[in-house]
Amino acid sequence: MRLLKQLFWVFLTIGVLLGVLELFLFDVIKIDWVSFMEIQPSYRPMENPLLPPERSIPVEGAIAIPGMGAPENPSTVDEGSLTRGAELYAIHCQMCHGVAGEGNGPIAPFLANRPANFASDVVQSKSDGSFFLAISNGIDGRMPALNENLTVSERWDVVNFLRTLKLAQ
Repeated sequence: MRLLKQLFWVFLTIGVLLGVLELFLFDVIKIDWVSFMEIQPSYRPMENPLLPPERSIPVEGAIAIPGMGAPENPSTVDEGSLTRGAELYAIHCQMCHGVAGEGNGPIAPFLANRPANFASDVVQSKSDGSFFLAISNGIDGRMPALNENLTVSERWDVVNFLRTLKLAQ
């Protein structure tokens, strides 16, 4: 019986020492386990988006027909539209165009092309439809398209808010 107790303590001591040794060697000896996630192909978001089928109409309806010019603003300018437009502008546009829309946002100095000054007479002279198309489709090399970030009604709310930036000055 005494021999069993001694063997028990010897094996327990060896086990504890191996456990402590294993803690120190955990970061030294790494075993790379293969996971299925590592061996499958991966894609970045919007890396190669599919084009919509030809002659199809979006779920939100026909927004602008190519070759027919800029669309007319169907939304009414009310307090709700301006509030939603201000919130959406703060989320999606303010970082480049600035709080007052003067093109002096916090990341504007790091851009290759200066963002538009929405309070200027040149920009304010454009139609609501041209604002809408610029927000929807973006401007090559200057502004990303926001048609996947904002619904049609949200884009019109932003257009309504952009009209108030001239009055704010």
